[in-house]
Amino acid sequence: MSKKIGVYICSCGGNISDYVDVEKVKAAIETEENVAFSKTAMFACSDASQKEMEKDIQENNLDDVIVASCSPKLHLTTFRAVTVRAGLNKFSYYHANIREQVSWAHSDDKSGATENAIHVVKAAIAKMRHAKPLDPIIIRSKKAVAVIGAGVSGMRAAIGLAKMECEVYLIERNHFIGGHTAQWEELFPSEETGRDIITRLYQELLRYKNIKLYTGARIVENSGHIGNFILKVKIDPLFVHENPDISEVEKAIAVCPVTVPDAFNFNLTERKAIYRNHPGEFPERTVVDVQHCTRCGECIKVCKSIDFSKEETSLELQVGSILFATGFDPYTPGENEFGYGQIPNVITLPQFMRLIALNDKRLIVNGKDIKKIAYIYCVGSRQPDGDLKYCSRYCCTAAIHASIRARKKYQNISNFHFTRGVRTYGKQEVYYNESLRAGDVFLQSFDHELPVVYEKENRTFVKINDILTEQKELVLEADLVVLVTSMVPRTDQSTASLFKLPKGRDNFLKEVHMKLRPVETVIDGITIAGTCQGPMNITESVSSSLSAAVKAYSYVSKGEIELEPIVASINKNICTWCNACYEACPFDAINKVDEISKSYAVINNSICKGCGMCLPVCPYDAIELITYSNREIEEMIDMLSKD
Repeated sequence: MSKKIGVYICSCGGNISDYVDVEKVKAAIETEENVAFSKTAMFACSDASQKEMEKDIQENNLDDVIVASCSPKLHLTTFRAVTVRAGLNKFSYYHANIREQVSWAHSDDKSGATENAIHVVKAAIAKMRHAKPLDPIIIRSKKAVAVIGAGVSGMRAAIGLAKMECEVYLIERNHFIGGHTAQWEELFPSEETGRDIITRLYQELLRYKNIKLYTGARIVENSGHIGNFILKVKIDPLFVHENPDISEVEKAIAVCPVTVPDAFNFNLTERKAIYRNHPGEFPERTVVDVQHCTRCGECIKVCKSIDFSKEETSLELQVGSILFATGFDPYTPGENEFGYGQIPNVITLPQFMRLIALNDKRLIVNGKDIKKIAYIYCVGSRQPDGDLKYCSRYCCTAAIHASIRARKKYQNISNFHFTRGVRTYGKQEVYYNESLRAGDVFLQSFDHELPVVYEKENRTFVKINDILTEQKELVLEADLVVLVTSMVPRTDQSTASLFKLPKGRDNFLKEVHMKLRPVETVIDGITIAGTCQGPMNITESVSSSLSAAVKAYSYVSKGEIELEPIVASINKNICTWCNACYEACPFDAINKVDEISKSYAVINNSICKGCGMCLPVCPYDAIELITYSNREIEEMIDMLSKD
């Protein structure tokens, strides 16, 4: 029985019809074999056009539908839903892109663009002649989510999931949760402290019995797929019993002979190899830093709760979805970058923020009262010659907010901001205005002509060719130089690599589409949230985490998941297991089956993404891609190659 195909050509409000003669395209394809119906539309995606399309499908008894319009990333789901409402199988729909691939690509040649569009639509018709209705792949899903990272984003995502009555495993590599937020004092714009935020989130976490928190934990193995991920987690011991005698612990800390830089204070202070959490870090406990502990035994003499015989433990978790909220690292300037590491009074913005927290009445660095502070912006961002080309967005506001706090907390502070243009976006502009009104001085340089920090006779100077004063060379003697550093991806991305999560050019974790699918990854069932995917402030991170939580919940809420049936298919009668497809598959979706007579490859449909990487490497042509079979593709090529 001959198929009846309906074809719609969209004008896209002029995006297509300004460069493609859509009526000519309609006339050229309406006599094609199997085309029973064709129509043009100003906006095919509008509600009115969708209702009209449903009516056309039913009245003309169509078998398949093609819409020639914009990218399928935008409206593939829209038109599939139309076909379902009209009573068709949703995979009987095909999307032909004549906007991005035709009209926008050939906007200087209307005649050529029109001919190109005709070929693209005819190729779609040729394909649909051989297309078959498909059924989605249905798999069972465990109603549990693993949240990796227990900073603000991870905790907020865990709470959101718990409220939806989902089992949550919150996994944090450090022994304390809170991330970088726990290190900050007053935050913009709420003026809450980081400690307040983390304390509130932690107390809320404890209210939910369906959240299980693992600290000092790391994922070492993973297997499975969306709906059924199996995670092997190793947990490092604290070497200190739960609920120890605090007085004994204090004695153990006092007698410990090992001191190391305290990362919580960005190495401005020191701590012992046995230490307790800082305020704002949770859980409240004592930890032995085994990396630096010498096992001298002095602490054991005064504290019965210390036990070095403890070993790491392992557990296995089964979850339906995984949410990454692994955070960021502050940029560490290179040796002698703006004098860092060479000039003692050159520090980073995170260090400066901790200095303000640690110094109450006087701001003292290296024994000297600080009065003049120079802030050098975009250190680790917008690098003219380096790899970090992006803007971290939050740093301008963070630097200005810190300068306002310093001025309010200490007497006679003068702030000088060496910028490349200030980006206090949105409501954060009020801080820039407050800083200006308070008398802060803003100077600006070009990207290719950065400020220079140098030392002369034990005095520190900053030199700039200032754009705002017609490039006059200005020199400031500064008591303290604060490098306004950016957010960079985590140095240790071993967990993300374990799951083969893609990274962008900036090395942050990469979402599918920043607008259409902003928290999804190409690995089904894995979402990302917060600063692991790019620079964000806390408000933006929380918004991201809630989006990721909702998406992760959608994978597990029903107990089963519907997957695209567009996967590879292997003819086991032809396959001889040469291993080529297994090595080519980037998703580990191919397994080997051994039988008495032969071995062959099979596809794990739950993991396969339909990328087609395995097809060209098969020497026996034993693999085809469902909906993109050899016959369909060859018919499309034949049509496209016609004059």
